[in-house]
Amino acid sequence: MSQQHEINVRELLDSRSVSTYQKLVIFLCFLIVVMDGFDVVIMGFVGPSLKEAWQLSNNDLAPVLSAALFGLTFGALAAGPLGDRFGRRKILIASVLTFGTFTLLVAFASQIWHMIAFRFIAGFAMGGIMPMVATLAKEYSPERRSALLVTIVFAGFTVGAAGGGFLAAWMIPQFGWPSVFYFGGIIPILLSIFMVFKLPESLAFMVHKGGDRTQIRKIVEWCAPGSTTEHSTFTIPAAVTVKNTGENPIKTVLSTHYRGGTLLLWAIYFSHLFLVYLLGSWMPTMIKESGMTAAQASIISAMFQLGGPLGSIMLGWFMDRFEPHRVLALSYLSGAVVLVFMSSLGPEYMLLCLTSFYIGAAFNGGGTGMNALSSNFFPLSARATGNSWMHGIGRTGAILSAFAGAWMLNAGWNFSTVATALTVPALIIAACLTAKYFLYRNKAEASV
Repeated sequence: MSQQHEINVRELLDSRSVSTYQKLVIFLCFLIVVMDGFDVVIMGFVGPSLKEAWQLSNNDLAPVLSAALFGLTFGALAAGPLGDRFGRRKILIASVLTFGTFTLLVAFASQIWHMIAFRFIAGFAMGGIMPMVATLAKEYSPERRSALLVTIVFAGFTVGAAGGGFLAAWMIPQFGWPSVFYFGGIIPILLSIFMVFKLPESLAFMVHKGGDRTQIRKIVEWCAPGSTTEHSTFTIPAAVTVKNTGENPIKTVLSTHYRGGTLLLWAIYFSHLFLVYLLGSWMPTMIKESGMTAAQASIISAMFQLGGPLGSIMLGWFMDRFEPHRVLALSYLSGAVVLVFMSSLGPEYMLLCLTSFYIGAAFNGGGTGMNALSSNFFPLSARATGNSWMHGIGRTGAILSAFAGAWMLNAGWNFSTVATALTVPALIIAACLTAKYFLYRNKAEASV
């Protein structure tokens, strides 16, 4: 009788270097996030041309610009429980296909309400992208490098957002505003088809759900060639048992063990998105009104976005080597200090560019690091829900930031006053990270 060969897939991935196949999964996740970043901001680039072509007022344009944001909020809340029930792969493919389809339909819209509906549905689908990608990337990464690989994936968002600006600047004068939606729709549709053939389900999820052993073995061999035999069986580490939750991911996320960390993560991500969206949306206006030219204000604001990818990768590297909560807390604290310093520089153009780049690295990079922190906190059975609800609750901070920024400027606040006020959410984030660290430092976590 042949002897069974038991393989713990989590320990196997942790014991080896990142294989070519795992790099392919990470690269696919990166491409998904690039297109997500492009499509999230696409309306902002098209807005001025659409306004002129359709003779729209600012009030007409506002719901078109905000429809995707509302969709993102609801989509994130819905996607997590579905991902924990049906799998990360299925929800990701469906999300990418759906947001590609409805982004493409915007190019054919003939009435403003069509555009609002299409953007809301596209946003709803996009709401599941980032939390699901964070979950899948985490589950294919060795534990010692998971923060770095997750943050590399999420650096793709800024790449897509920034690339969208350059692409729109070239395409709209040449081919008109609908061309941007053709590109933003067709590429995700093609990507979703490629994902059907190349994107695997999470190994840990398949083992947890008792998936087909032959399929599990095939993926394990792709990740670690020669590690299995035809008699191999597959397991994952036993997770922390949470009473009275069963397989319900929502009950797990809100259980006594995880509730404190869940609420702190919500507060952190709400404050983070409030902070970065307010800066990203209103910084050009505030800097221009402080005495700089429009071109200078645009460059200074662009430096804020460009700091994100470098900050993401640097913080991910540090999070794998030092205590992650401390790394992120220091990032937000230093960003707050530099933000106040930046607001006192006056017309020092080069220094404004440098300080803007730093706060972009500290704040945008910190938000990316939060996805790695969240993925490492929640257990396998509720990881997609934990990630997506953090995103969903956080999106309300992004929505409120638009109104808060307008109120601050209408109240006559200058850049210095706004910058000082924005140290408050940065300090709240640092305090919540510190509280979460002390709350869970002596508790077993259920990361698989």
